[in-house]
Amino acid sequence: MSVNFVADVGGTNIRLAQIDDGKLSHIKKYLCSDYATIDLVIKEYFAEFPEVHFTAGCLGVACPVTSDTISMTNNSWQFSINQLQTDLGLNWLGVINDFTAVAYAVTVLTDEQKVQIGPGQPIEGENIAVFGPGTGLGVKHLTPSNDGWLALDGEGGHVDFAAVDEVDLAILQFLTKKFGHASAEEVLSGRGLVHIYQAIAEQRGEDASLTEAADITESALNGNCDLCVATLAQFSKVLGSFAGNLALNLGTRGGVYIGGGIAPRFTDFIRESDFRNRFEAKGRFRDYVAGIPTFIITEPDHGLIGAMAYLNQNCKG
Repeated sequence: MSVNFVADVGGTNIRLAQIDDGKLSHIKKYLCSDYATIDLVIKEYFAEFPEVHFTAGCLGVACPVTSDTISMTNNSWQFSINQLQTDLGLNWLGVINDFTAVAYAVTVLTDEQKVQIGPGQPIEGENIAVFGPGTGLGVKHLTPSNDGWLALDGEGGHVDFAAVDEVDLAILQFLTKKFGHASAEEVLSGRGLVHIYQAIAEQRGEDASLTEAADITESALNGNCDLCVATLAQFSKVLGSFAGNLALNLGTRGGVYIGGGIAPRFTDFIRESDFRNRFEAKGRFRDYVAGIPTFIITEPDHGLIGAMAYLNQNCKG
């Protein structure tokens, strides 16, 4: 039996799955540190299914993909795409950045795998924006082409942080003093939550005793800390402003999607926040963005789903 496979390759874990009738199956997770090279773990996965002949695959990797040589950012793995394809005996192998995989996932997600925040309807075949606060801030745009969807590379997470209100200005001043520059990633990320918390504490003259984003988020959701609630509220506002900027950049009438590991943890909080107000607060272009829908991706396997979508579009034979 011939089967295609996909993988989501991070710095700590690698997750592999088979594509069975257009859906993922046999998902397994391995520790990267248990294997000297990536081919060893993939071959071990293959060996667990002796009745299967793997013919093609797609890897989403947490590092830049700019040449045949892949060097993982947060582990020691380095490999040649062409050599790996040969070693695994595959007819085709695609390797894409992990956030490119997130972007391709949004083209196939069902309503059960995402949550819409606010009004608007996606227009089929129009540009899409995808971004995700997590360890950093990933940003992609998708545009339709004659061959399907095309992901546009860039480093949108490192654009200047744009302050909108007085609290934003306090965050901007805090980051400029600390780093000499304030990027969007230093606000919309795990460490960004901590920066917002510290900046608001400094503005209020309060003690910033927490140091972990997870603790700040938990205290905010439990209502145990006014400073933490204010932090999460401001994070949600900045999230909305940034999403609106991406919508303007490429006229993303196909929608703006939020992935990453942070936003899905407090979807209800974001829904009740000023996220959507800030998304639409674009002056004379308020009406332009008002009809553009915004979504939070809630599907935990969206990286694998995106790799599958990319393989299905690009694997020829």
